[in-house]
Amino acid sequence: MASRIEDYALLSDLHTGALIARDGSIDWLCFPRFDSASMFAALLGTAAHGRWLMAPAGPGAAVTRRAYVERSFVLETMWESATGSARVTEFMPIGDRRASVVRRIEGVSGSVEFKQEITMRPGYGKVLPWVRRVRQVSGRMAILAVAGPDALLLRGDELPRAVDHKHGGSFTVRAGERVDQELIWYPAHRPLPADIDLDAAQADTLTYWNHWAANCSPDGKYTPMVERSLLVLRALTNEDTGGIVAAPTTSLPEDFGGPRNWDYRYCWLRDAALTLESMLTHGYEDEALQWRNWLLRAVAGDPEDLQIMYGVGGERELPEFELDHLPGYGGASPVRVGNGAVGQYQADVVGEVLVALEKLRLAGGTEDHFSWPLQKAMLEFVERHVADKDHGIWEMRGELKYFTHSRVLMWAAFDCGVRAVRDHGLKGPVERWEKLRGQMRAEIFEHGFNRELNTFTQTYGGTATDASLLVIPQVGFVGYNDPCMLGTVAALEQELVDERGLLLRYQTSSGLDGLAPGEHPFLACSFWLVEQYAHTGRRPEAVALMDTLVGFANEVGLLSEEYDTGLGRMAGNFPQAFSHLALVRAADALHGTEALSLAANGAANGAANGAANGAADGTADGVGVAGVRPGGG
Repeated sequence: MASRIEDYALLSDLHTGALIARDGSIDWLCFPRFDSASMFAALLGTAAHGRWLMAPAGPGAAVTRRAYVERSFVLETMWESATGSARVTEFMPIGDRRASVVRRIEGVSGSVEFKQEITMRPGYGKVLPWVRRVRQVSGRMAILAVAGPDALLLRGDELPRAVDHKHGGSFTVRAGERVDQELIWYPAHRPLPADIDLDAAQADTLTYWNHWAANCSPDGKYTPMVERSLLVLRALTNEDTGGIVAAPTTSLPEDFGGPRNWDYRYCWLRDAALTLESMLTHGYEDEALQWRNWLLRAVAGDPEDLQIMYGVGGERELPEFELDHLPGYGGASPVRVGNGAVGQYQADVVGEVLVALEKLRLAGGTEDHFSWPLQKAMLEFVERHVADKDHGIWEMRGELKYFTHSRVLMWAAFDCGVRAVRDHGLKGPVERWEKLRGQMRAEIFEHGFNRELNTFTQTYGGTATDASLLVIPQVGFVGYNDPCMLGTVAALEQELVDERGLLLRYQTSSGLDGLAPGEHPFLACSFWLVEQYAHTGRRPEAVALMDTLVGFANEVGLLSEEYDTGLGRMAGNFPQAFSHLALVRAADALHGTEALSLAANGAANGAANGAANGAADGTADGVGVAGVRPGGG
């Protein structure tokens, strides 16, 4: 069985990523892109479905330290055994467009015997490649595996031997010695890739990540987690297209053993929009523009063809199918590739995009002959579908509904259109948008707010709540302190908050999503609750919940989609962009409200001190130091 989700670390080369377990096994790796077929799929099956293990051979060996080097995705693991200690450094080179994973084993003290086992299985663990040893231009031998369009080349020191359709062996490193290996993917029709200087590749990769992270603006006590979260967002972003995948994995279960297993290796417009906001907030204007350009290219064309998600390059066809040969993580089946939600109508998406682009304008971004006309076309799309029901933010696979969150984001879309004209001088039918905005607002209060329960509701005319209602003040529909929101928060706390204070998305027992009930608290929703608390004077509760949530991050700072509080385990695809995005927003809210509180306290203290000085220096009849009576002239 694969390791616990929280035991994995991510490597990234800005095109794809590898998941390395704490036991030294690479159990998931797709080449050359995040959404390509995997070469290692043990994460969703067994070792026979592909993995690359590198770990001490003797009993009792233990990991004493595991961390990213500085502010990077270069992973360093310290092993201690009965005979010595060793350091394993692993990374994916950045900068030369090389699709590879490098593993470097260095003896630190004594001697440590390492075992290695590599099973190369393209095609999600289904394809048995043709494997042979080849001589490189350098004269050194390497192991080459070929299957159709894919070629994998393992080169370096201490190459393993073939044993029963896999390769294995052992070697010993002593203090001061080093064993290097590199696994390279390349198109099978091309010649063998050339050797590279691994010292230089490691240095260049470290330099890239550290230079990128150096631009991150501080965010109070949670700065390290914000920085790591922004790095995760960058790691999940294709450096060429700007598309950000929701996660580098597919089918890690939201409910262990259950069917809620989805492929998240695609680019949701919602995630891209929220990433743009986070990058703007923390000083990454160039990256924000790159994400904007991906958004605009992805949605270009007939607005009626708008999708909620696309491939990394903007591909539209993402058909969903099941991989019956894989048993799934911990037996959770089915394992899915593609995502059937691609054809859903989710009415909130345009609003999410336009809110992000409005924030880009406020930050000084300018519109051009392509960007603003496309936004106007998107507003026309919203107008044409203003009466349509949708699947909602959670991609419900049941009956279509009027979801209140979706309707609020439609209001936000028209609000952004109005602001673009009134505040930024762009051209558009502002009077019509203002009328539609007003109609949407009245409709939402009439059908999406239950006055008897004093709460916004998940769907029009319903009584149940939904964590997505916490987004309502984030887009300015009402204030965080509005009585309607305070009533909604009270209802959410009663209906969806568990014993640890974590927030469920909604009650799956309602059957509204068309699936069997059962899932765990969705981390992004709980971060939204932190934000709400921070803006409404509930700072102690906000900090306590934030500390709980960041405490769920693993030793290298990564978060999954959900958290099983009963088992104390991460659940869902990993690492999850949406969780890290929400973490950044929550930290921003705490940092911002703390700054406002300190400023207010400073002003109050100044006034109090002034009053005290006035009382000491003035007279009994209330004349102050300037000789002017209160209220006098």
